[in-house]
Amino acid sequence: MSLTARHLEANGIPTLILGSAIDIVEHCSVPRYVHVDFPLGNPCGKPYDEAMQLDIAEQALQAFADATKPGTTVRLPHRWSEDESWRDAYARVDESNAAMLKKLGEQRRKEQEEAKARGVSLLNQIT
Repeated sequence: MSLTARHLEANGIPTLILGSAIDIVEHCSVPRYVHVDFPLGNPCGKPYDEAMQLDIAEQALQAFADATKPGTTVRLPHRWSEDESWRDAYARVDESNAAMLKKLGEQRRKEQEEAKARGVSLLNQIT
């Protein structure tokens, strides 16, 4: 995405990257970057937290409007949680949770298969 943004900018199309991997994104020298210190894959906020998601989207659009020159990084103040313990546990799979994660995955696949059999699009299954 970062390289695509640079290419678009070079061709006169302004861009903005919204993400959570500041070291990687800044290393690629993106033109405009809004950073949210959240787990990877969640730059728009916590699932189901519509107020947070809307606020992040509004702040990103404002940053896009305010960033008049390439090389701008804006750090949003949102926090994933009050403590930072999520950093140690996020996306960890080990003996303590492997069976539960396997069960959840099997349940999700079953639900997707049933929905597909009913003619429900995969896009409508994303929650």
